[in-house]
Amino acid sequence: MRELPGARERRVATGGIELCVVELGEAERPTIVLVHGYPDSKEVWTQVAVRLAEEWHVVLYDVRGHGASTAPKPLRGGFTLEKLTDDFLAVADAVSPDRPVHVVGHDWGSVQCWEFATVGRTEGRIASFTSMSGPSLDHFGHWIKRRVNRPTPRRVGQLIGQGAKSWYVYLLHTPVLPELAWRGPLGKRWPGILERLEKVPPGDYPTSSLPDDAAHGAWLYRDNVRSRLRRPRTDAYAHVPVQLITPTGDVFLSEQLHDELDTWVPQLTRRSLTAKHWVPRTRPDRLACWIGEFAAATEAARETGVPVEARPTGPYAERFGGRLVLVTGAAGGIGRATALAFAEAGARVVAVDRDAEGAERTAESARLAGAPEAWGEAVDVSDEQAMEKLAARVAAEYGVVDVLVNNAGIGMSGPFLETTSEDWRNVLDVNLWGVIHGCRLFGRQMAERGEGGHIVNTASAAAFQPSRALPAYSTSKAAVLMLSECLRAELAEKSIGVSAICPGIVNTGITSTARFVGTDAAEEQRLRKRTGKLYGARNYPPEKVAAAVLRAVVRNQAVVPVTPEARTLRFLSRVGPGVRRGIARLKPPL
Repeated sequence: MRELPGARERRVATGGIELCVVELGEAERPTIVLVHGYPDSKEVWTQVAVRLAEEWHVVLYDVRGHGASTAPKPLRGGFTLEKLTDDFLAVADAVSPDRPVHVVGHDWGSVQCWEFATVGRTEGRIASFTSMSGPSLDHFGHWIKRRVNRPTPRRVGQLIGQGAKSWYVYLLHTPVLPELAWRGPLGKRWPGILERLEKVPPGDYPTSSLPDDAAHGAWLYRDNVRSRLRRPRTDAYAHVPVQLITPTGDVFLSEQLHDELDTWVPQLTRRSLTAKHWVPRTRPDRLACWIGEFAAATEAARETGVPVEARPTGPYAERFGGRLVLVTGAAGGIGRATALAFAEAGARVVAVDRDAEGAERTAESARLAGAPEAWGEAVDVSDEQAMEKLAARVAAEYGVVDVLVNNAGIGMSGPFLETTSEDWRNVLDVNLWGVIHGCRLFGRQMAERGEGGHIVNTASAAAFQPSRALPAYSTSKAAVLMLSECLRAELAEKSIGVSAICPGIVNTGITSTARFVGTDAAEEQRLRKRTGKLYGARNYPPEKVAAAVLRAVVRNQAVVPVTPEARTLRFLSRVGPGVRRGIARLKPPL
């Protein structure tokens, strides 16, 4: 295992076989045991293990019949969950005889760990369990029965959807064919398939034992799936805190499989990850962070007797908990509401505004709203050098941004012929160049990290509705919309989503600072007050726009018109361009 310096290997005998066990880190520290899935060996965990080993005693082992562990004879009946539990207990007793271990499972490793976490004979040997991409077969069996016994259109759709995702399970139950495929062409092509479809980087995984591992591992399915799904245990309640990490792009498991998991797990923490199935290889940094954080929390709870601190439980807490979100124009209005909405979902928040005091007030409110950490940063988004320094500082001190919300903007109204070149520079510098700077600098960091992300650009209903009164503003927002569409096409291959949010008339303070060209100071002030009253009478709250921003990120929506008037104008831009041009000629009632 060349990627694991300082690794110590030992053999553990159990049930007539020998398991290959590898340890990293200081043995006196609390232990984290990483259990691999199918058709993997322990090497699937190497990138995660080397990161965890800086603070933990980390243990990996090849499941029976995989890697350097020996296989049971005969294979049939040698891979039952009961025997796999025996193996785990033997490993735990060997590497941590005096204290419970934290277990982490991926794919079939997670299926095994669900058994470990729910059977009585392991109580006291497990401190916590982190699950990813592998359900409890007992929970799955009950999930199926509920949908079969009480069908609804939604439940039937879920059954069909998961049934389609489970196509490989049926094939693995066929005799001989899986073994022939894995020891033949599939085994040779598997590394290339993972690299192409899952974006798994090359390295020490998969190993040369893959064909035999996959052939032996077929018995994991044959020995357990049908029997457990037909007769699921009714006492499969977790006796340890559980962290569920759900890759949202998993092609084998639907997110709905865990809809009723709270019934079975009294202490459940949910997280989601924008990734595909093989997250131990594609997202090792994120996994190591979350695994270590959860294990540390449960260790502290065991020592103090205080339960693991509850995390935000709102509708988006699973998706944004612990993520880093940067919002520009965050001192007020839509930006402030968006920063607080992400904070309520448990995100870490960087509130950016040229108003330093306003940015810090938003950061303070974000901490009170539920953000584990929040910071205020004073930056003018139109200043390229200042934005470059901000991007470098954020990456160095807080980490790479997961969600970027380019929201900062200014309003400008007045005839084109009275709009000076200086006026044009002012509105384009903030509304367009501010977005360009943010996308370029933080988007590059996301792409180089290689773990995906999301960019939200605040455009406007004015982006698809021309107006004689808003030539500069509408132009800047139309450019933001087109920029967002172009970026969405380019960054999709980097797993970075891009959304353009298009509000209409929203009750914010933008009118109080809007520029009305072609007027003197007194008339400009009158127009600001008049416009402010109209926006106030409309009274569409910025919090609704913030909710649309979070939905857009979760659903990876491209263009999101928010208010009824924005949706109407978007519709007219597609089907009634003549009507739209007629509206553009109307003079605003100011």
